[in-house]
Amino acid sequence: MISKNPKSNFLKTVRRAAVIGFVLEAVSFAVCYAGYHRLNTERDFRLYIRDNYPSILDLYYKVGETLGDSNLRQQDNNIWFATQSRK
Repeated sequence: MISKNPKSNFLKTVRRAAVIGFVLEAVSFAVCYAGYHRLNTERDFRLYIRDNYPSILDLYYKVGETLGDSNLRQQDNNIWFATQSRK
């Protein structure tokens, strides 16, 4: 028997698209936060990023200097220079 009020496929499609968009946004936020957390806590990872992606590290330092941690770039450079001079 045919129902009197069939549900629109348009609403199902919009709902699915909204759920998929929300999930993708949540996953991308988690990935970005994990990368930022790793940059913020691991000096060796910052060295890897400096060697391979210097523009990302420069942006990280600029954000840190803007928000208040102004000497992290100098500390990292001092430690990396001291480590390289020992080798």
